[in-house]
Amino acid sequence: MTRQAPKKDVVVIGLGWTGSILSIELCKEGLDVLALERGEDRDTVPDFKYPDVADELKYGIRYKFMQKPAKSTLTIRRTLQETALPYRHLGSFLPGDGVGGAGIHWNGQTWRPQEVEWRLKSYVEETFGAQTIPEGMTIQDWGVTAEEMEPYLTRFENMAGISGKAGNINGNIIEGGNPFEAPRSTDYPLPPLVQNLDGEMFAQAARAQGLHPFPRPSANASAAYVNEYGMQLGPCNYCGFCERFGCLNYSKSSPQTCVLGALKRMPNFEYRVNSEVLKIEKAEDGKTATGVTYWDEKAGEEVFQPADLVIVAAFSLHNVHLMLLSGIGQPYDPVTGEGVVGKNYAYQVTGGTSLFFKEHNFDPFIGTGSVGYSLDDYSIGQIDFAKEGFIGGSYITGGHTGGRPIQQMSLPQGTPSWGAEWKAATQEWYGHSMSIASHGSNMAYRDVYLDLDPTYKDRHGRPLMRMTYNWQDNDIRMTQFMKSKIEPIAQSLNPDMMKSSYKEAGAQYDVRPYQTTHNTGGVIMGTDPKTSAINRYLQSWDCHNVFVMGASAFPQNLQYNPTGAVGGLAYWAVDHLRKDYLPNPRPLM
Repeated sequence: MTRQAPKKDVVVIGLGWTGSILSIELCKEGLDVLALERGEDRDTVPDFKYPDVADELKYGIRYKFMQKPAKSTLTIRRTLQETALPYRHLGSFLPGDGVGGAGIHWNGQTWRPQEVEWRLKSYVEETFGAQTIPEGMTIQDWGVTAEEMEPYLTRFENMAGISGKAGNINGNIIEGGNPFEAPRSTDYPLPPLVQNLDGEMFAQAARAQGLHPFPRPSANASAAYVNEYGMQLGPCNYCGFCERFGCLNYSKSSPQTCVLGALKRMPNFEYRVNSEVLKIEKAEDGKTATGVTYWDEKAGEEVFQPADLVIVAAFSLHNVHLMLLSGIGQPYDPVTGEGVVGKNYAYQVTGGTSLFFKEHNFDPFIGTGSVGYSLDDYSIGQIDFAKEGFIGGSYITGGHTGGRPIQQMSLPQGTPSWGAEWKAATQEWYGHSMSIASHGSNMAYRDVYLDLDPTYKDRHGRPLMRMTYNWQDNDIRMTQFMKSKIEPIAQSLNPDMMKSSYKEAGAQYDVRPYQTTHNTGGVIMGTDPKTSAINRYLQSWDCHNVFVMGASAFPQNLQYNPTGAVGGLAYWAVDHLRKDYLPNPRPLM
């Protein structure tokens, strides 16, 4: 029997970046806010304390801060003809577990979308013609513009204490910054991190070819900083334990470091851990939500939590799953092309070249999650899609994040993976390699989507979500184009050896190796309820008191890491929720 809890003004599903931001902003409005988090409670102390958190085996290999497939997974197939099978061991992507979510274990690479990315379909049609978009590609405009989003992206960067150097302030191009970025109103709140040798070598080689390298924007603090919530960050000490680890030094922007300490002090905020939301409950007419039903792990029972406002702020894949299970929005059908929930799932297309130098020691153990130089000369706004035969783009980066002995041991091609020869190669080459990497966009396609699996169920008896995803010809052409640009830069550095790894024709999506945790789409935003699940304010078209945060809103994936856009959209949505919705609850479009 389901127990009913006392009603709240707001229930927030998930307490990562967006859940934390929405919670504190709505608490400031005087609302009674409850956040439900499926995982454990986590805080800098004791969970990230030194030396415990600097354990590569526990956190890097055994995924201590990641969700366990036994409790939370999905099924995956590559085509409509295949039978999807469960994702039983984490590999390709790593959803975070517990308070803070993936904001605990990210690297801190923080980007803004380019101007054209916000209106990609219109840009392609206006610039290159509608015929440039290949059959089966379903890219869309976001429904917002770079100009509208600028104040909210700035606010997120200021809240998170981002380190970087602006390249375009109000249309004025700044030497040493990114000249291809959208105009911004101000510089980053902190200066760039101190760069390592490999980043400097890459930047010098890129400049020699007439390119425009700039310090990669970083959520690793370059100096002490206090944000708008009174939360303080300390300067990064380059310990080399960023991705997959919590920050022991209060230096990496995370919900714990930037929001949660202030939020927990607010008397109108409450959060419950080990509380997995099973379904958003709807009123009889289906036009509003009445609250959520969740599983209380400790009590071993279902609980109905009534609320006037439901904020869906879980990881992007879980947002989609929950909307499908709750019957909010028409599920997408790839055969007819109708429906909106599950549509336009997208991922990330990456590749890179490793260089080996006997004469250089890069001290890889001196690392941070987002140090290095990048260039945007081959980004979406700088490529002639009609000429090159693909839609998309990539930023290119030189730099390293650490030198941990298990995961970050780059060795020459042909080196055995174990035994005496591996040991000898490790002794010879550790510290003598660098990489130049491509981090590319991923377009949306008609037959790439998310739906409910017809066979497999979770521990609560609910259908698992099914992912249908594979690399497309467009993706392969894009990454091969980046290879043709990266290898000449690499060769100009005269390495003793080099090896490249880029997806080639015929490549199939493989869930085993880690790629990124940049899963996007499925509850996409837009201005037409026939083609989007939420409107431009991230409000459900079907239930006006349901707002869905996160990268599930992306109509296709950016060429960049998604967190900057996710944070900006959270502030955009809550600002309109506060000013336009709360005084008069209704559909905002």
